[in-house]
Amino acid sequence: MSITLSMPLARQIDVTKSMIRTILFDLDGTLLDTAPDLAFALNTLLNEQGMPSLAFEKIRPVVSHGGRALIDLGFGIQPEDERYESLRQRLLEIYKDNIARDTRLFPGMEAVLEHIESSQMRWGIVTNKPSWLTDPLLIALGLFERSVCVVSGDTTQYSKPHPEPMLHACRLSNSSIDECLYVGDAERDIEAGKKAGMRTLAALYGYIQEEDDIYQWGADAVIDKPEDILTWLQQPGDK
Repeated sequence: MSITLSMPLARQIDVTKSMIRTILFDLDGTLLDTAPDLAFALNTLLNEQGMPSLAFEKIRPVVSHGGRALIDLGFGIQPEDERYESLRQRLLEIYKDNIARDTRLFPGMEAVLEHIESSQMRWGIVTNKPSWLTDPLLIALGLFERSVCVVSGDTTQYSKPHPEPMLHACRLSNSSIDECLYVGDAERDIEAGKKAGMRTLAALYGYIQEEDDIYQWGADAVIDKPEDILTWLQQPGDK
């Protein structure tokens, strides 16, 4: 099946679970629990600036939204502030130096990946995290070579919620859209997957903010834990 960006963004197709052969994951908050290291980076930066640390519980829901959201949370400033870019660059520098300090697969995710691999299925990653952070992290955790594809925020011209990264992951994994399932913990993840024509699962165990109404995102299902991916695939019926 030829996949190009000229195809309709919302395809009217009948994609059944039995067709799915490739599971694609968002990275932060879905595949990996990166919040401890991102919180460490933000609090280190705050302390360098003579400010007190923030509680982990306050930082965790924000980390899926990247460095900009963390700078806004920690310092209450926007990109037009003259301090903003230097603080953001310093945050990323600290994070890169501590990128696999405490980051781990979410509990249960290793068993999910092993099941996918032993079932002759494939798994890959589509993230908005830039490749200069994504690749070292996956290599450090021994996941880079296991994945069939890694699409980062700077891999294609557009990032999520645009469907281009999803379609590129299909090409890299030699999968049709019908064969792919995308799992993510942000509304942009579900939007990107739906625009590409994939089935989607929303990860409630991820970095969900208080104002997020995850049940209104339009995912095929909401899952409480990684193992629910396999349960959903094995349930009878198309939903």
